[in-house]
Amino acid sequence: MTAATEPGTRRSAGIVGLAVIGSRLFGLVREQVFAAMFGAGKLLDVYLASFQIPNLLRDLFAEGALSIAFTTLFTKAWDKEGEGAAWELANLILSAMIFLMGGLCLLAIVASPLLVEATNPGYHTVPGKFEMTVALTRVLFPFILFVSLAAAVMGMLNARFVFGIPASASTVFNIVSVVAGVSLAYAFDPAARAHWSHPVFDERALFGVSVGVLLGGLAQLLMQLPSLYRLGFRFRWSLNLKDPRLAQLWTLMWPSVVAGAAVQVNVLVNGNFASEINGGRSWLFCAFRLAQLPIGIFGVALATTTLPAVSRAYARGDMAAFGATARDSLRLAWFLALPASAGLAALAGPIIGLIYQHGHFSARDTAQTALALQAYCLGLAGYAAIRVLTPCFSALNLPRTPLRISLIGIGLNLVLNLLNARVLGLGHAGLALITSVVALVNFLQLMAALSGQVDLGGLRQWALFLVRCAAAAALCGVAAWGLNHLVEAVTPSRLWRAAGLAGAIGLSVLAYFAAARLLRLDESAQAWAMIRRRLPGGRPAPA
Repeated sequence: MTAATEPGTRRSAGIVGLAVIGSRLFGLVREQVFAAMFGAGKLLDVYLASFQIPNLLRDLFAEGALSIAFTTLFTKAWDKEGEGAAWELANLILSAMIFLMGGLCLLAIVASPLLVEATNPGYHTVPGKFEMTVALTRVLFPFILFVSLAAAVMGMLNARFVFGIPASASTVFNIVSVVAGVSLAYAFDPAARAHWSHPVFDERALFGVSVGVLLGGLAQLLMQLPSLYRLGFRFRWSLNLKDPRLAQLWTLMWPSVVAGAAVQVNVLVNGNFASEINGGRSWLFCAFRLAQLPIGIFGVALATTTLPAVSRAYARGDMAAFGATARDSLRLAWFLALPASAGLAALAGPIIGLIYQHGHFSARDTAQTALALQAYCLGLAGYAAIRVLTPCFSALNLPRTPLRISLIGIGLNLVLNLLNARVLGLGHAGLALITSVVALVNFLQLMAALSGQVDLGGLRQWALFLVRCAAAAALCGVAAWGLNHLVEAVTPSRLWRAAGLAGAIGLSVLAYFAAARLLRLDESAQAWAMIRRRLPGGRPAPA
């Protein structure tokens, strides 16, 4: 595939999906290493809280508002005004980002005590925890500058049908973060160096890990630049904050900042409540990290490749193609996310134990994290669907619709969290459950709103589809739980249990696809064809 050849949406989603699988898996390795180093307590809570705000902005930019808005504008500029105008727009936006995001980083460094106070007021109850979080936030905040630029570069590459390299950039971030972070943790912590085989890391190691994360963010940007250079882009400083095209970008982007951030903002609010529970933030984060694996593979991959397709359909006035693309992407997201939800819920304890229960991460931490993961699984398909639906409103020049819906969701989340804290008392698992409920409510509102603009299929058609998917997903979950339970009953060996867990996952996948074929779900053949084309010797997809 050349950069100038437009591939099919499903084929492109397969490319992005495989790249995102690598990114999410290496992301799990990163969090597994950090959890083993520090355990689910004060130090890991400090790191997660310090990284929370820049990482939230990363989610908004790298997988949200900036990437969506920039890809839309860049695609339209290229199609309507030509290559030169598109590159001129890119230089304008990159220059403005360097100037504005650099200023934001300086402001945030100065205001770090206020940011930590607003997001983690409960940290005052543990001596030194609040002050350490402030210091680490100042170290980590420049991360957002690197990943914002990386998001803009990703948008340009996606607009020219280059998906694999930008989707793989997060994998490079994770690898560099682990290698550099662990190396610098030992370098910064003399006590850990003295007992390197069984180290007990302290706050000095946290600073080493944080510098490693910054280097990872820089690597995420740098690895994409050669591909952009080959497309013909040459950066030239072009700062003009009064340029109307920047206003157009901001007009398109700011509603999407909130609309695309509903889940992340709700997680931020949940973190505020979780700061009252020592270890609560760590349990929620580790669980949400696992839940994000299928969200990234299905939701982000489909959203990334759907946006250019629906933008072109809208520019041509072909609303039938717009609706068909959105409907197919949404159906495929649900088809893939439902069995992932069932499998993760059924195997939550064994998966978390295998991944995280090392070093200072205890069996109690595994049990508490598993509860949160099961609660997140209830809304996992909703998360993935929101990823697909939100960019469609940007293509329709209706970004305020998802904004309005997201504001409703954020308000609902806050009310339910207060109810949980003061009445229900469900703890951190209740916070995760509320996030899932809000995600599903947001999805239903987005679906209804988009159905008023394009044809997404009738209610009866969707009801039959979801019932069939749910039935197949239930079989998937039962198969996974049954085989894993059998293996755990007959052997205490950690190695054999890991093998049994892998076998349970494989059996559940086969059970789901077999049930889907029996239930005549067309997506089973389409998903398998997408996977097969990515395997060695697979047939190429039609352009």
